[in-house]
Amino acid sequence: MNAVVYQGPHEVAVEEVDEPEIEHPNDVVIDITTTCICGSDLHMYEGRTDAEPGIVFGHENMGIVTEVGEAVSTLEEGDRIVLPFNVACGFCRNCENGKTGFCTNVNPGFAGGAYGYVAMGPYRGGQAEQLRVPYADFNALKLPEGDEHEDSFSLLADIFPTGWHGTRLANLEPGESIAIYGAGPVGTMAAYSAKLQGASDIYIVDRVPSRLDLAEEHCDAHPINFEENDPVEQIKDAHGGGVDKGVDAVGYQAIDSDKEADDDYDPARENPAIVLNNLIQTVRPTGQLGIVGLYVPSDPGAPDEMAAEGRLGIDFGKLFEKGQKLGTGQCDVKQYNRRLRDMIIEGRADPSFYVSHRESLGDAPEMYERFDNREEGVTKVLLEP
Repeated sequence: MNAVVYQGPHEVAVEEVDEPEIEHPNDVVIDITTTCICGSDLHMYEGRTDAEPGIVFGHENMGIVTEVGEAVSTLEEGDRIVLPFNVACGFCRNCENGKTGFCTNVNPGFAGGAYGYVAMGPYRGGQAEQLRVPYADFNALKLPEGDEHEDSFSLLADIFPTGWHGTRLANLEPGESIAIYGAGPVGTMAAYSAKLQGASDIYIVDRVPSRLDLAEEHCDAHPINFEENDPVEQIKDAHGGGVDKGVDAVGYQAIDSDKEADDDYDPARENPAIVLNNLIQTVRPTGQLGIVGLYVPSDPGAPDEMAAEGRLGIDFGKLFEKGQKLGTGQCDVKQYNRRLRDMIIEGRADPSFYVSHRESLGDAPEMYERFDNREEGVTKVLLEP
């Protein structure tokens, strides 16, 4: 079968790989109908991780069940399912407590597993024609038959639940104000989730006009372009002493507008701590921060030696002085995906507005390049075999 295979920094190729097989009685195999390119894939694509050539990418996957292991009891051939990007067992201590992003059984020596991602276990990604799903009874979320809501349902694998997770880590309550740094897929979904949860004022910070326009149109968010002026000052000018809650949907590759380089996205412009420090300044005393932007314990392409070891210069004294709380960590997708699915089915939510491209699997190399270049209008790319 064909799959998207990592070749090295800034290079993927569609190659023939072995078809997946049932390896355990709890497995199923699916024919992929939709798989997505994620901003997290770009960390590997750019060579900013320890990923080795040969990895099949793709942790946002949905499809139709074609083979069923003999121990699977809730799925059958023909079922349409979407998969959390987390691979989880369902019965370890963390899974039993709903922390499926930190399963201790699926990836020995590490808390958490995922499809097609470096250090996240032996699970091949789904940017391919087929995919093996382990612990399938637990990991699969059933969908209605047919192809209705295909774009929206595909976003249940990661970005819609992760955006929602950012607001929950920040403990957003109805009527509160919130600032979200990053208007990429997760940041925009955080703004959309804040709207669905009844936030009063929503501010979203980015530098790409098309992304800010989408968030303004669909999330009722106030767009803040950090290249035009200090985002903290812009938000405080509009909202007095600061907002109630904040979300970091950027992570360690954050751009610093005070730094200059030949290219807008040159690593020389990076400041891995700038979003965290801006959030500390933006959120009011005793407010709360939700941090879903990716941070790593090591970064081969970091702008300085400290950041290369995953250590950041955070204004912890100011955080302490303001009595702020923070929550971190990747999303436990299963905490949210069932209710978000039902909101989509009932017409209460439709995150598909963020999808800009649906392309064939063979177009993956081109779309990776365009997405990595932050090309205007390329927001969320879906691939179909």
